[in-house]
Amino acid sequence: MQDVVQPQMTAPPPTTRKEQIVAGVRDSFSAGLGIFPLGIALGLLVIQAGLSWWLAPALSLAAFAGSLELLLVGMMATVTPLAAVALTVFVVNFRHVFYAFSFPLHLVRNPLAKAYAVYAMIDEAYAVNASLPTAERSAPRLLAMQIACQTYWVGGGLVGVAIGTALPAPVKGLEFALCALFTVLTLDAFRSRREIPSVLLAGASVAVALVLTPGVAMFTALLLFVVLLLVRHALTARRAAHSAAHSAAPEAADA
Repeated sequence: MQDVVQPQMTAPPPTTRKEQIVAGVRDSFSAGLGIFPLGIALGLLVIQAGLSWWLAPALSLAAFAGSLELLLVGMMATVTPLAAVALTVFVVNFRHVFYAFSFPLHLVRNPLAKAYAVYAMIDEAYAVNASLPTAERSAPRLLAMQIACQTYWVGGGLVGVAIGTALPAPVKGLEFALCALFTVLTLDAFRSRREIPSVLLAGASVAVALVLTPGVAMFTALLLFVVLLLVRHALTARRAAHSAAHSAAPEAADA
């Protein structure tokens, strides 16, 4: 007697606006586990640098970008020239230009909502959205996820300010928090997609950038990585077209 195999039931995608918002907040939980502690690190750095406490929420609202805000704290503490600050902001946030190519901004119709979606297009939001099936993406879900991520960031900064004010001595090693978060996001994306070639290309881009342009290694690595991805995409598309042509030839001969 054979066992009857029951089909595996999957949860239907959210359909109503309320369900999409709830799903967006739920999507943010994984990123929030890294964003909230990173916000705490920002608040602690602000206090330990001798800056005013209100700079933590002000930076979180004016420049919603974790890596940039952590750099700005150090620059503000050392009174870095404005030109150097502007160049740093451009180089660090230049990667967001490439995010826009695949981030589903077209789903957001309202102009104000779209402006916020562009403003809140951080690394964590991009990584979370990239893991979602295309059919399950929607404007309410995307915006809810981004608003939740910024809430974690601002809230974490305020908690960090409170902790930094109460601590008698500074905490060392907070600068590594951002690097640790990016490492976790990279490993999570690698496990979900098994993109070994992409990981190898990224590693090669960083190695070449560190050797050729160590002063602007991030900028060079991003450009080189994009070029390599475009070349890989072209080769993959050509190989797929070549395979399709070969498979269609026997069928045409049989007909």
